[in-house]
Amino acid sequence: MAVSDKPTLMVIDGHSLAFRAFYALPVESFVSPQGQHTNAIHGFISMFLRLLKKENPTHVAVAFDLSRFSFRTRVYPEYKATRGDTPQEFIGQVPLLQEALAAMGVVTLTKEDYEADDILATLAHSGSEAGFDVLVVSGDRDTFQLVNDRVTVLYPNARGVAELKRYTPAAVEERYGVPPDKYPDIAALVGETSDNLVGIDKVGEKTAVKWITPYGSLDSVLEHADEISGVVGQNLRDQKDRAIRNRELNRLLTDVDIGTTLESLQRGSINADAVSDVFTSLGFK
Repeated sequence: MAVSDKPTLMVIDGHSLAFRAFYALPVESFVSPQGQHTNAIHGFISMFLRLLKKENPTHVAVAFDLSRFSFRTRVYPEYKATRGDTPQEFIGQVPLLQEALAAMGVVTLTKEDYEADDILATLAHSGSEAGFDVLVVSGDRDTFQLVNDRVTVLYPNARGVAELKRYTPAAVEERYGVPPDKYPDIAALVGETSDNLVGIDKVGEKTAVKWITPYGSLDSVLEHADEISGVVGQNLRDQKDRAIRNRELNRLLTDVDIGTTLESLQRGSINADAVSDVFTSLGFK
């Protein structure tokens, strides 16, 4: 593969994008000769190839969750507990996707007791510190906290994975009214339904921004909670433990030992025979 001279690291949330691809493509239209559904694999790889062509990264990694359980579920057992069962047709697609990526020379990463987001955060931090431009491809808004002058989040829109919005520092601030490092404070106050994190009652984004802007941080808002009037002020005082818990859980770790180096993520050559074998087994043309 031809790569540019500019060092650019692209890190992708494998499960996040595979699930979006699964729901974007009809299940019945993608089945391997062995009867395995493959729509998530097909959608993911199509998106991935478009990204490689458009962004031309020099280094690439795809991170996957090992399970729904992590250190966060030990802190708060209800974390993500409201998510439904994995669709039967999705089961079995991730290992095959990882096999296809390996044939394409792409490093895939997992870490026991951590989420894929923590792997992305660690790579984004180490990459930016090493002078790389970093592209984080994820459908999880928690990754917005990683955005800075060197780190951009590519976030899929509601229509699946075909279109990705670029979240730079300016784009995050335009959308949420706060810089990227303050986004988790907003999310802590408002809550995050998809993670089963309940926020402060009657507090939406506008109210959260109105508090964070003058006080500067969630910690400072809580320190000055007595100054906030009305029903929402009382709710904040009564329910501040929710915000503290949410902030603890939505903080992504940037120092996870993932057992790899940035150099090992450099794009390698594709094993054409292996790719052909994998794609044939999946029923891809």
